[in-house]
Amino acid sequence: MNIFQRISKRFAKVTPLPAGTHHMQAAEDEKPYRLHLRLRADGSGILILNASTVMQLNATAAEYAYHFIKGTPPEDAAKEIASRYNIKWKDALADFTNFSERIHDLIATPDLDPASFLDFERAQPHTADSTLRLDCALTYRLPAGDHTEHAPVKRVERELSTAEWQIILDKAWHAGIPHIIFTGGEATLRDDLPQLIAHAEKNGQVCGLLTDGIKLADKAYLDTLLQTGLDHILLVLQPNEPLAWKAIQTIVPQDIFITVHITLRKENVAQSHAILEKVANLGVENISLSAADNSLTDELLELQAVAQGLALNIRWDLPVPYSAANPVSIETVDDEIPAGAGKAWMYVEPDGDVLPAQGEADKVLGNILRDGWEQISGSE
Repeated sequence: MNIFQRISKRFAKVTPLPAGTHHMQAAEDEKPYRLHLRLRADGSGILILNASTVMQLNATAAEYAYHFIKGTPPEDAAKEIASRYNIKWKDALADFTNFSERIHDLIATPDLDPASFLDFERAQPHTADSTLRLDCALTYRLPAGDHTEHAPVKRVERELSTAEWQIILDKAWHAGIPHIIFTGGEATLRDDLPQLIAHAEKNGQVCGLLTDGIKLADKAYLDTLLQTGLDHILLVLQPNEPLAWKAIQTIVPQDIFITVHITLRKENVAQSHAILEKVANLGVENISLSAADNSLTDELLELQAVAQGLALNIRWDLPVPYSAANPVSIETVDDEIPAGAGKAWMYVEPDGDVLPAQGEADKVLGNILRDGWEQISGSE
């Protein structure tokens, strides 16, 4: 039985802890780590570890996290929880100890998934009633040689400055959005990308990069991004580009979570199984799949089965650049995956306009520089 199931039924009768944000840093004699806990009005919360992993917590788990961050002695925390939930003190102590051990296990684990759940009872991330991730298209520019029709460069008249993007990152943080993904176009074409990653990391936000990987084949450039606080990479693979394969080989040994995205197209269907096997043989553990058009749905299902046979973890909820098909557009492959666009995540264009998701150009919700987040998200 889940460690929180025994008291979850009682929680509806318990007044939640007050909404707010709480922080914790490691003691001097501990391995360095930072924890941010955001408690919601309903008692649930999100726990952010080292600005690299965001965990959704139900109300019971959030209360354990609160006592963990406050440094409440285990015996006292158990006494408080036992009193609030009318359970035995020894059960509350065992649950709190279990929770603390899992947190310390995560602290000691390299290459953490940017969205982890500690195996606690929780809702699917797509059903969140608040935005957990902001996909920021820094530019719609593409590398030389790419087909410009693959990116909507005519949709925006200008790109935001470094200072303007920093304002957006701050507004997102104050709105309670813990996860930022920089995308495009090709985000690495922005010279200020390391500066923006550093700003997100300073805020405490989990920071990801969506890229074709070409520049990441240069280990010096990759090291710069890692040192400024990049937490995870989604590499959109171009199978015929040698530098893309070199980038994967360069990234995999590093202490960073990587997902490789493969877009199934008519011209690469015949090679798709071999491509997937090569990705797995390079040590990649996480992949994202999509199809360029719906006529390839059967082939996509077959490729999904191949991935499972290779023990690859499939991620359906991550974005891809505007020039490729989004994994969520093929949700019919798995009926259990609900849409999160406009809820769990939103999309910011290079000029600050906010869309529910990339490609939904006719649904501008506002401009994040000019408008308040409550207005944009409809939470006024």
